[in-house]
Amino acid sequence: MKSSTRDTSKGVLHETKGKIKETTGKVFGNVSLETEGKAEKIAGKVQKNVGKAEKNIEDDLDEDTRRPGKY
Repeated sequence: MKSSTRDTSKGVLHETKGKIKETTGKVFGNVSLETEGKAEKIAGKVQKNVGKAEKNIEDDLDEDTRRPGKY
């Protein structure tokens, strides 16, 4: 598995875990768990977007190597 796919998958997982923690914290009035969930959700979004950026770079590099040119 490419690192971009791995980062995207892990990001989605962390984002989902964060949403669950945040909701659980709200339901039970646990501010600490709610805050932890928000932080994990944000970290997951960041990791997911890093994976997307890596994928775009990989795709661009693949296009460049298939394109005949000066190099």
